[in-house]
Amino acid sequence: MMHNRFMNPTADLIVIGELPQLRLIAWNRDPHDAITGEEAFDLYERNWRFVDQDALEPRERALLDRLVRQYGHGILHV
Repeated sequence: MMHNRFMNPTADLIVIGELPQLRLIAWNRDPHDAITGEEAFDLYERNWRFVDQDALEPRERALLDRLVRQYGHGILHV
């Protein structure tokens, strides 16, 4: 499992405000809130039409790739 500074390695929590595209699609949540990887995956999947794929930073892309493998079994249903 990949651990980055925006994730809590013990709980696999992701801070919304530390990932620009996630913050964009979770606009109605506090950017300081931490959500699970599964919640983040669900947000990306449900709101993919609002994600600027060209603006995804490498660290956010890497996280998204991991979430797709882990929760989407390799598929992002968009």
